Amino acid sequence: MNFTGVSAPEPPKTVKEYRPITEYMTRDVYTLSPDQSISDAMDMFLEKKISGAPVKDDKNKIVGILSEIDCMKIMVDEAYFNLPHGRISVSQYMSPNPQTLTDTMDVLDCAQKFLSTNFRRFPVVDVNDKLVGTISRRDILRATRDMKTSTW
Repeated sequence: MNFTGVSAPEPPKTVKEYRPITEYMTRDVYTLSPDQSISDAMDMFLEKKISGAPVKDDKNKIVGILSEIDCMKIMVDEAYFNLPHGRISVSQYMSPNPQTLTDTMDVLDCAQKFLSTNFRRFPVVDVNDKLVGTISRRDILRATRDMKTSTW
């Protein structure tokens, strides 16, 4: 109430609520372990037609991301540095400490995150930092299409 005893009207809501990323993320995620061989990882990428995967420890916590580009580094390292081809583990080439998104994030905040990075996908974690899915640029594109049909 203001000093005249009349209640002030509620200000209009200017921030639109957007759908959570959990509506668009992939829940069935192919994952790798740090001690898995790069050869196995590359086979999985080709067989499953994916371009990367989170690397998680035995507690389901994400410790890295391995992508196709990380795997290509092996060929270059072997050729330029004359490294022997042997059992190379995922942990040797993964990108450690990846950026993650929380399962409470909405699609607008996620789109802003994609616009500020070069990443094509993010692992999605819950409040305990456990992997619950992944969200990709394409998933957010689907969300954009859905928003267009209902709000634009």
